[in-house]
Amino acid sequence: MRGHALALVTVLVWAVTFVSTKVLLVHLSPMEILFSRFAVGFLALAVLRPRRLRLPSRAQEKWFALAGATGIALYYLLENIALTFAPASVVGVVVAAAPLFTGLLSAALSKKRPSLAFFLGFAAAMAGVALVSFGGGGFAGQAAEGGSFEAAGVLLALAAAATWAVYSLVTDKIASFGLDGVLATRRTFAWGLLFMALALPFFGFSPNWPALTLPEVWGNLAFLGLGASALCFVTWNLAVRRLGPVTASLYIYLVPALTVLASCAVLGEALTPSVVVGVLLTVGGLALSERGT
Repeated sequence: MRGHALALVTVLVWAVTFVSTKVLLVHLSPMEILFSRFAVGFLALAVLRPRRLRLPSRAQEKWFALAGATGIALYYLLENIALTFAPASVVGVVVAAAPLFTGLLSAALSKKRPSLAFFLGFAAAMAGVALVSFGGGGFAGQAAEGGSFEAAGVLLALAAAATWAVYSLVTDKIASFGLDGVLATRRTFAWGLLFMALALPFFGFSPNWPALTLPEVWGNLAFLGLGASALCFVTWNLAVRRLGPVTASLYIYLVPALTVLASCAVLGEALTPSVVVGVLLTVGGLALSERGT
């Protein structure tokens, strides 16, 4: 029972991150949110596991650098910018398609053709994404930042999902090294922060110090950094250990639906029939495609 509770709490937190980021975008830029979030997460993991990670081989370092560049810096930057154009409910559903891109990339690298079930699931999930994006909750009716909805939001979210596919395969490689999970994650965070720091001048990074004193700002940053980035790593791994990877992964399918519900409750985004059908198609497509891999 505890394993199920851990998995449920973890996916609930992950689902709400889209809403939390949307709230922060009123006060901070996408890069400010990104850098602050992972700085907090890195410090939390450093406190949790203060010892240094010693790699058996220096050649392994490139995998951590690639993981930090793709899954920490680029993925979350794309997601944060997407949220400036599109409603949180739309971005949450679109990036939920990341496992589909992971399956396609894995099949391409292994030169193994996915099954018919995978392609049917992919088609269903993409139809769901289109319904959420172009139906009553997206281009056709829902206002986003500045009173308009931009196709760029969906395209950026799709780019984020594709980036996550690269990150997923890289982390599989890192997992094969048999290293301490917390220390490995902290090292990935460190590389991600390094790449962010290099990019800061190009984004006109200028910390909004007065905004950081606002409860809704530091509260959401703490939620993203401590909860979503640091704590959820621990709770998810405990859930996988208790339930097994197959059972635990079923909870991931709840993320799009939970994101839509949270967006409606907190941000007042519209819950239209097309959004409901789109979420069901996306979740069903994800489940079908995973059975076909």
